[in-house]
Amino acid sequence: MKSVCVYCGSATGARPLYADAARGLGQALAQAGIGLVFGGGKVGLMGVLADAALAHGGHATGVIPELLVSREVAHTGLSELLIVPDMHQRKKKMADLSDAFVAMPGGVGTLEELFEAFTWAKLGYHHKPVALLNLDGFYDPLLALLQHTVREGFMQQAWLDTLVIEHEPLALLDRLQRYQPPAPDQRSAHRQAM
Repeated sequence: MKSVCVYCGSATGARPLYADAARGLGQALAQAGIGLVFGGGKVGLMGVLADAALAHGGHATGVIPELLVSREVAHTGLSELLIVPDMHQRKKKMADLSDAFVAMPGGVGTLEELFEAFTWAKLGYHHKPVALLNLDGFYDPLLALLQHTVREGFMQQAWLDTLVIEHEPLALLDRLQRYQPPAPDQRSAHRQAM
């Protein structure tokens, strides 16, 4: 695993544990020699995460749309800052550069990115792990909703089980490095239950 895409908030959240975990994940990636790919912002958890990776000798690649650069939220101290025309190209570029996807706490943008990466895996556009850093149960309500989709026949449990879920950065990174994608016959069966 050479690089991990991390989706996270452009705010730091209501509790210090979110920024603490962002620092921990940034440090863990750097110490493991795994590059960080993220949304390129200097604000919120994005900035905390990138600063931690860089402070520990890591490589941080930001991908940011032109519109957000003009609002002066681009992190200019990164190893690499890629400026793209729009959000669609941002997400594609981040996906192309990454070997895994992690969603930390965040708002609707983080959720949208998470679900796109998870859907792309389900459809077979990639076979990379998709993960939640479920800090202090942040994603428990979302996981309950996903279980509801299984009970109601809109998703198979086997596919939901491919979502990697951990509560702290080091355990998450370990799981990502050991991830094995579903076998091709399982993937095609999973695609039948959208």
